[in-house]
Amino acid sequence: MWFRQDLRLHDNEALLDALTHAEEVFPVYVFDERTFKACTAHGIPRMGSHRARFILESVNDLKDNLHRLGGTLHIAVGHPEEVLFELARKWQVSWICCNRERTRDEVLVQECLERQLWSIGVELRFSRGKMLYYTQDLPFPITHMPTSYSQFRKEVERIVPVRQPLAAPDHIPMAIQPETSSALPVHWVRTACPGIAWQQTPRFSGGESHAQAKVSHLLRENKGGITNSKEAFSGVIPSAEVSPWLSQGCLSPKWLYHEWRRFTEEHEGNEDTNGLFLKLLWRDYFRLIGKKFGNNIFRRTGIRGKAGQTVSLDKERFKTWASGRTGIPLVDASMRELNTTGFLTEKSRQWAAGYLVHELGLDWRLGAEYFECQLIDYDPCSNWGNWMTIAGAGPDHRDDRPVNFLSQARKFDPSGAYVRLWIPALQHVPNQWVHTPDQIPEGELECYGLRKDQGYTAPSFG
Repeated sequence: MWFRQDLRLHDNEALLDALTHAEEVFPVYVFDERTFKACTAHGIPRMGSHRARFILESVNDLKDNLHRLGGTLHIAVGHPEEVLFELARKWQVSWICCNRERTRDEVLVQECLERQLWSIGVELRFSRGKMLYYTQDLPFPITHMPTSYSQFRKEVERIVPVRQPLAAPDHIPMAIQPETSSALPVHWVRTACPGIAWQQTPRFSGGESHAQAKVSHLLRENKGGITNSKEAFSGVIPSAEVSPWLSQGCLSPKWLYHEWRRFTEEHEGNEDTNGLFLKLLWRDYFRLIGKKFGNNIFRRTGIRGKAGQTVSLDKERFKTWASGRTGIPLVDASMRELNTTGFLTEKSRQWAAGYLVHELGLDWRLGAEYFECQLIDYDPCSNWGNWMTIAGAGPDHRDDRPVNFLSQARKFDPSGAYVRLWIPALQHVPNQWVHTPDQIPEGELECYGLRKDQGYTAPSFG
């Protein structure tokens, strides 16, 4: 059983396929050197320290959960197609089971492995594990899926039922323990992705156990106070609070959906107000867009195939944005939060992306690649799909508009608390200036602990 971005035991179709067809199952996880050490086309590391830590924790949790069921997780570092081929030959396996991936790099790996396995008569068996819906349940073939999200939702939401999740196994049969290594390559990962910090009380700890505990906590927390109002009900399981575990497959979207449904039925919630379901539907939508349009989601012209306005690859402008030094507090606070935690809310992502695309005029792929590096909930289709949309190269024009950052700041951070949290230099700036420090009269700068030549500098500070 080749674990990929499905680091869980519950609702894992590939794992159950292996257990159904084989007398013994050998679980394997491979840390791909190319993902952890390589850079993107524009020289940005593909894997940052935050996501690397989360993956390490998730693999370790999977190892512990398998051990409790009698299994041993073989952990290796290298190229998965080479490692798995050698293990298949060494252990004389009949099949390698895995959940299929759909984006460029992952497809190349699985196709290469499949070709090599054919040479020794071993089958690579694919299952599905990423989506809320099964593609064969959809009312259209992928080639004819609606490009518009609203049309996609209309054709799917109330017509196609979400299948019940598969139960987790209660035993992993391994009559013979092969020579194997179950040690986490912590030193190797830390060398490949410097800066990993093991937090005492992290907001997100990787692994299926932490994921399911988080969902239980969110439901328990809301048990006594649920109402039928849209504002209250849609926040029962905020999608942002579970997205890191969904991205690494520590949580099944089907399991999550049915846990929510069970809770709402018990507490008479109004299912029409569910924000979580719509976010899960968006995940499916972008994954299907990736499947339909292939590598176009990674190209500057996106799925529209039009170059549009001229864009820049200016490194200095990009560094200013990435380090949170643009002089626009709302944008800078977002980028500093991202760099510090590896996570951002949906609104903060939109602010950061909108500024890079519409104000700096940079190639949107720079932002997508930087988010790939930093986000602990990085998902190829969702990340590139959202950036493509903001840049006007995606399936929907609704987000293809410049952002009024001052208006957004006054609406979502009226007291300046968010900005002050991530930009300490603005701690003593009064509310009237906190979102527009460039408008502070020069004679008042020192009153607020600011100087033109140090600290947080807005554009007009020089």
